[in-house]
Amino acid sequence: MKSDVVMTSQQADEWIAHLENIFSGVRLLDAEDIKKRIDGVETDTPVTCQCYSFWNRQEECSNCISIKALQEKSQYTKLEYLGSQIFYVIARYVEIDGKAYVAEMLSCLEDETVLDSKGKSLLISKLTQYNEELYRDALTGVYNRRYYEAYVKKMNGRMGIAMMDLDDFKLYNDTLGHNAGDMVLKTVAREIQACIRKTDILIRFGGDEFLLLLPDIDETVFAKKLRQIRKRIYDAEVPEYSWLHISASIGGALKGEEPIEETIARADQLMYQAKNKKNMIVTDTDKMKNLDTTSKQHVLIVDDSEINREMLAEMLKDDFDILEAASGEECVEMLQKQGTEISIILLDVIMSGMDGFDVLEYMNENHWIKDIPVIVISTDNSIASVTKAYQMGASEYIGRPFDAKVIYQRVCNVIKLFAKQRRLIALVTEQIYEKEKNERVLVDLLSQIVELRNGENGEHIRHMHILTEMLLEQLVQKTDRYKLNWSDQLVIKTASALHDIGKIGISEKILNKKESLTEREKELVQAHTMLGASMLENLDSHKEDDLVTTAYEICRWHHERYDGKGYPDGLKEDEIPISAQIVSLADAYDKLTRDRVNKKGISHKEAINILLHERASEFNPILLECLEEIQGNINRAMRDGGRDLESFNEGSAYKKMIEEAEE
Repeated sequence: MKSDVVMTSQQADEWIAHLENIFSGVRLLDAEDIKKRIDGVETDTPVTCQCYSFWNRQEECSNCISIKALQEKSQYTKLEYLGSQIFYVIARYVEIDGKAYVAEMLSCLEDETVLDSKGKSLLISKLTQYNEELYRDALTGVYNRRYYEAYVKKMNGRMGIAMMDLDDFKLYNDTLGHNAGDMVLKTVAREIQACIRKTDILIRFGGDEFLLLLPDIDETVFAKKLRQIRKRIYDAEVPEYSWLHISASIGGALKGEEPIEETIARADQLMYQAKNKKNMIVTDTDKMKNLDTTSKQHVLIVDDSEINREMLAEMLKDDFDILEAASGEECVEMLQKQGTEISIILLDVIMSGMDGFDVLEYMNENHWIKDIPVIVISTDNSIASVTKAYQMGASEYIGRPFDAKVIYQRVCNVIKLFAKQRRLIALVTEQIYEKEKNERVLVDLLSQIVELRNGENGEHIRHMHILTEMLLEQLVQKTDRYKLNWSDQLVIKTASALHDIGKIGISEKILNKKESLTEREKELVQAHTMLGASMLENLDSHKEDDLVTTAYEICRWHHERYDGKGYPDGLKEDEIPISAQIVSLADAYDKLTRDRVNKKGISHKEAINILLHERASEFNPILLECLEEIQGNINRAMRDGGRDLESFNEGSAYKKMIEEAEE
């Protein structure tokens, strides 16, 4: 279990002071001190544990948790009995100013001269709460990976184990922002917890993966419980994003006498099988049932006439696996159960109860129509019915009576067409991704050259990209005033790296001058906006490209001010393109907080205060609101490096573009 404690010296002092209010003794050991103990163990010499040096004790310890904490970059706890006293000891790995330490915390639980019974109860309560927080995921409130490493790996006994992965989770993050992803995770955790017992264990195993352990459960109840969880997740409403439909792919395995890690690995493999279909459950039992099945594609025949179903089945049975539904309601049930395992549906529109058009409407509402082709076969050959069926997404419409060879060939053609379409989408998506990736590489190389001439180390460009991305995500959630689709956002983020490209034409002596600039030198520096715009304008063969036009806007106008007092053109308010407005605010924040040639950066808190109050007139009020709303996440994003371009591909942002183009 990896520690995530990274601190500055000041933060460490505050942390230690807080711990000293809880524990009897607290101290920091650096890595070198602890390595002496490790060396002692390796040479089989007696190991002296210094955990109790607060009382000037020296006791031999064969299980020094500080050594383990350092080696595994984690936290360990133990109880030690010395004479009539009980000590509760915690060793926790931390990094302070980039250097490794272990914090040792110790409390005596039995010495009544130190704590009365009430105080001892309070201390135990605090320690219990401390460990509870340590093993809980901060976002969802369920157990975290640290809990799994500490406790679950050691569990024995029979139980059902399910691995769950959210379908298209990266799409929510990449197209809607982190807040949408967080709300999805919270919703899923809430819905799963509503289905399970207090004795069951739910763990956030990875970014969008959950591990569920159900002790003492039989095969039938286990399968039923997984179906209940899948339905609750699918039916759940995500706060603030009620139009989102979540689904999860679930793999389930029953643990016998084998180690629990083997069962979890099996559940993980089954989950990946389920993920190929999406919103599906695959268990050990399902896998056994599927051993004898062929690789034939499934054709679902939906008709309330048994004779009609038999006729179609007879035509297709040699080359396809035939499924039958005697009503629209049965068709929906099979869709819910089999999902995209169904290769194609042959659908009659004239049925009692739920007719064919009702089935098509259901498939549209639940997005099945994009993944499962439908051929309508009906005696109703009216223009109105044919037109309606095609408008609702049917791939073919065949009137009765029909020729058997025609039916067979149409089924084969439609299945092949859908397979080719999927391959084409994947190919186009990959090509677009590579094109955007290559553009990004060239932009980054060019911007790095400018930064080096400007005495920078490249951090400014990275920060600009991260801040621009965060402001854009918050802006599109907050308002649709600027009509920014995902493609516009990607172009703005990429083009933000070129905001100072015009500085390539400014003397390095001026750019790196530590003394105050003269008025003439200031004018030369300000001219970088026009120089950059001119460079881009002269790209005759590319000047109409979205990236170039957006970069032109940013280069020329990112020093304009919302109150009209900026340069070079004195634009005000929304006369300034929104791309330039966003980059202007991101640039201002980074220049305030980053150390530069002639100025030391200020703190994040001070910079936010200056931008929101002292310099508020310079920026769009909506963007300042966005900055205020994301301020708590900026430091974390800077530390983590933001999301790179590859996450757009993995998160299906390009798939989203293809879907929009198809519509």
